[in-house]
Amino acid sequence: MKKEITRRDFLNGGRVAIGATLLTPWITKCGVTDPYAFGLEEDYYPPAKQGLRGSHDGSWETMHARVLGEEWKTEVIDEEFDLVIVGGGISGLSSAYFYDQKNPGAKILILDNHDDFGGHAKRNEFNYGEDIRITYGGTEAIDTPSSYPPEALGLLEDIGIDLDKFYDAFQQDLYSSRGMGISIVFDEANFGETKHVTGYGEKSWEDFAAEAPLSDKARADFIRVQTAEVDYMEGTPVEEKFRILSKTGYSSFLRDYVKVDEQVINIYQNWGMSFWCVDMEEVPTTQVQYYDGGIPGVDHTLPLRTGRGVDPYIFHFPDGNASIARLLVRKMIPEAIPGTTMEDVVTARADYSKIDREGQPINIRLNSTVVHVTNTDDGANVDVTYVRAGKTHKVRGRKCIMACYNRAIPYLCPEMPEKQKEGLAFNVKQPLVYTKVLINNWRAFDELKTSFVYFTGGFYKQAELAYPVSLGDYKCSQTPDEPMVIHMCHVPLFTDITGPDQWRVGRNQILVTTFDEFERHAREQLTQALGSVGFDADRDIEAITVNRWPHGYAYDNGLTWGEDFAEEDKPWVIGRQPFGNIHIANSDSAASSTTKAAIKEAHRAVSEITG
Repeated sequence: MKKEITRRDFLNGGRVAIGATLLTPWITKCGVTDPYAFGLEEDYYPPAKQGLRGSHDGSWETMHARVLGEEWKTEVIDEEFDLVIVGGGISGLSSAYFYDQKNPGAKILILDNHDDFGGHAKRNEFNYGEDIRITYGGTEAIDTPSSYPPEALGLLEDIGIDLDKFYDAFQQDLYSSRGMGISIVFDEANFGETKHVTGYGEKSWEDFAAEAPLSDKARADFIRVQTAEVDYMEGTPVEEKFRILSKTGYSSFLRDYVKVDEQVINIYQNWGMSFWCVDMEEVPTTQVQYYDGGIPGVDHTLPLRTGRGVDPYIFHFPDGNASIARLLVRKMIPEAIPGTTMEDVVTARADYSKIDREGQPINIRLNSTVVHVTNTDDGANVDVTYVRAGKTHKVRGRKCIMACYNRAIPYLCPEMPEKQKEGLAFNVKQPLVYTKVLINNWRAFDELKTSFVYFTGGFYKQAELAYPVSLGDYKCSQTPDEPMVIHMCHVPLFTDITGPDQWRVGRNQILVTTFDEFERHAREQLTQALGSVGFDADRDIEAITVNRWPHGYAYDNGLTWGEDFAEEDKPWVIGRQPFGNIHIANSDSAASSTTKAAIKEAHRAVSEITG
């Protein structure tokens, strides 16, 4: 399959304004008094920043200018390294870890365009009086660790993670012991009125349906899909069912096999948006059994297969997988993050002035956007050109690992073969936004007996109380009178665009959406859900951080691709092949968005180098 990567593809289907941001004020905002110095000041601390985070202003403009054709050149080699890594997310940090294990004392440089390390594993902190609330701005958990390969589990263990400790740290019954569960805000456009109905999964399905604004047929169908033990493909061999339903969206399954009223489909249409970043028309029916305890109507048609969804969803640090990134940094640069355990890393304050210093073997250089990576003419090294605070630098490495976004690599390595560039261009990442709202109490949630509000319509898909995790000195909120971080997720959704085209348009949309608009929707939807029991947005909201990810999840769904590939023909397999001294390690190279994939691909890339 031939697919040309275009500038339009990268720039989200529309030109994004790129101005003087390449030279300017964002560096000052980050606390760097000398924008041309590599070191960072002691008070530099990105996790505490609020406003627009994630792919923050200052992190994307240079790369977009590169795509539009701008070039930065210098003949001066500033420094030389054994390994240069492009991208400081979990895959880049893991690459450095694995390489250092094989080559102790090797000189390694990690370059990242963001003002913090960790990539999508972003940490958000809020101060409330003398209290601190910590949350995740991106990658949220170690999902299904039983499926991790030995090299990934070994890394987690070596950096100090004991998975068994999460069984005590994650207070699984905190909300349920208070009678709190899931609730649904039905929207007027699809259901005739806006109504918040609590007790989904707690009340009998008949009682819940009686309160929901449904037609008589939809009400009967809703109860049936929740309670009937029916094989809707009776007589079809099991393997044939899996083949068919792997290419059948869940909405189509409900419509064509279960024969439910369209209002029932509308209840679930956006149910998995924060996980799949598409509506349920584009989510294969074979996948829905493993999400949120299972979505109704499928279990008696498809047998539940082991190997996915078998672990409880509890392997979660308060800052999500940002703690994995921090533990990796601590392992390689101990002075940068004080402490020795997985517990104390939660409240440790990273010293960013220590992550890039002359004389230490491993350095992480932030606010540095790579614009060109090329094998040297003699084939012995790789030259890496990057831009930091408007100034162009070049470093040389014996080897280079590209642990960045796949679709960026053809622009950074234009000498690559066209077939490899096509493979790298294949997977279009899905945009999404994690908005974090600090409220000074969660009494309204408690009074309504809901810990998770799902919106059938609206800008945000959900309003969810923080995962109840206490590790070391960090204690989660225990009573409704204490402050709480609310997680809200937005994914651009289009009814007239499907597949990768919607993601190209969507990422442009979230880049041009202002903080004020993200905030307005958060305030309005929280008021819509909680206002009846006294929630007051002006009084109860203390702070908001918006983590926007225009290049978010790598999609791994054949329903959207529209075809299956033999292993050797998979575009991402073709794309990740070594090119001279340039190797590729990122979750994109596994067509996945998981931490497991990020670590596994890092191990593969380092193994290509070290044997």
